[in-house]
Formats: sequence, C-alpha cells, structure tokens
Amino acid sequence: METAQRPPIRVVVFDAYGTLFDVYSIGVLAEQLFPGKGDALTRLWRERQIDYTRLRTLSNRYQPFDVVTRDALRWTADALGLALTEAAETQLMARYAQLSAHADALDALRALKAMNMRLAILSNGTPAMLDVLVEHTGMQGMFERVLSVDAVGQYKTAAAAYQLAPDAFGLPAREMLFVSSNGWDACGGAWFGYTTIWINRSGLPAERLGVTPDATGDSLHEVVRFITART
Repeated sequence: METAQRPPIRVVVFDAYGTLFDVYSIGVLAEQLFPGKGDALTRLWRERQIDYTRLRTLSNRYQPFDVVTRDALRWTADALGLALTEAAETQLMARYAQLSAHADALDALRALKAMNMRLAILSNGTPAMLDVLVEHTGMQGMFERVLSVDAVGQYKTAAAAYQLAPDAFGLPAREMLFVSSNGWDACGGAWFGYTTIWINRSGLPAERLGVTPDATGDSLHEVVRFITART
C-alpha cells in the first residue's frame, strides 16, 4: 500500500509563553509578596489570562497581551482575596516581562540552528514583550522572525493568528513544525494545518478535541529528535 510522502520541515515555529519561557517562574516573587498564596496566584493568573484572550477574540474585543495580563492579575487577586497594592502589581508585571527561559530552551535552539533550521516565534505576546524576553533570556539571533498576534488583533487559536507564520515565510503550514507546551495550542495548530509537537511538560492528559499532534514529548529536545528523524 502506498503511503503519502511526508512534507519536509523547513521552519520550526515556537509558541513563547510556557514553551520557551517559564510562566511559572514568577511564582517565587508571588510567594514573597503573598506568603502561602504564591502558587495559587501564579496558576490562576495564567488560567484567567488565557481565558481573557479567548473571550476577547470570540467577541472581537481585542486588547494587547500586556493589558490582558494585567487585567487577569487584578481579577486573580480579587478572586483570592489578596490586597494587590500598586507596588505589588508593578513588581509582578515587571517580573512577567522578564520570565526565565526553560532549562532546555537554549540547548534545543542551538541544536536546531546547527542543523540549519529556520526558527521563528509565534506568540500572543506583544512585539515589545517578546523583544524584551528574547533579549533577557539570551536568545538574540536565534529567530528569523518574531511574530505577534498583535498584527491581526486576534489571539490563538484564531486562524488569522496561525496564518502569520505561513505569510511571513511564504510556505504552506504543513512544511512548518509548530511547537507548543499548551495542549490546546498544539491542537489549534494541528487544526490549522501545521505539523505539530506538543511539549507536555506537566504530564497532562491529551485534549479531547478530535485532533492529535504529530508528536508529543516532555522537553524541547523532542523537537530536535523529530527533525533529525525527518531528515
């Protein structure tokens, strides 16, 4: 029986928050500011942030990611009964602008660059937020393009957001490997037509959305293995 030839992978496109940059690295500061509540604040803040991106996209009420992030922080503080002072809010937002890179990120990026892969970021973050994070984590020069959904005013999983990378590179989505640690995002990328890898850092169950990423792993080293196997 003949099998369909797999398309070549010409570009690797990375989600940013949670995939390259550790959104929970803010937890240390959160715990210092709110002892005993740091973990709850960090996790609920992230959940509400993503919820707001979806609601705003569904309702055509786009606001930039830094605005959404601040709104989500304020809601989270209210939900947890925390007295979020202006100073504490400023500290948390400043720390969010300088998240740590995941420990596997730079090694994986360097390995892919050594393989002459073209690399990009496609993120909900604003251009300014992404530029700061790339510089802060020492990733300058790694990416051919840093793409923000700010250009289309719609968050992932909107098709217009995912279309940014094919448009930027002039390539079909299937010839791009979309990498995300967010299961819903990996599914969204697969729906759109990317070849996809889900980096399941937390050992979560697969999403029940009727679609499966092309590969799953627990670190970004899986991306290198995937590309190596395809060449």
